[in-house]
Amino acid sequence: MSLWLGLPSECRLAVRPGAFCGSSFLDRVPDYGYNIAMRREIVFAPEAVQDLKRLSARDRSIVRDAIERCLRHDADQARGSRVKRLRGLSQPQYRLRVEEFRVFYDIADDAVEVLAVVLKSETSAWLDEMGKVE
Repeated sequence: MSLWLGLPSECRLAVRPGAFCGSSFLDRVPDYGYNIAMRREIVFAPEAVQDLKRLSARDRSIVRDAIERCLRHDADQARGSRVKRLRGLSQPQYRLRVEEFRVFYDIADDAVEVLAVVLKSETSAWLDEMGKVE
């Protein structure tokens, strides 16, 4: 099942490749034995699905596009100030900055688990409540 404009009520949702913005560049590159980037599955935690449901359609679209663009292939690579490795926490491991929203996620093998989508103003309160110290 893929995530589109309506969000299903399942607890966990695996987002299929190309569900947000069509096929990616790497889908069209012939396979010559080179591994350009590792393609990861994006999995939303139930809290993240609820967070997305609360957003307006415009904001939801912006956040989904940023998740697809930044987390699909190189989720563990810091990109300027957009992706940040969170020090001192075992969960969440990373934060993605998307306009006034913060997307918190973990990386496990070949999957990215999106834990929450939080407004910038609520970030410290969310981390105090949900963050797990190493």
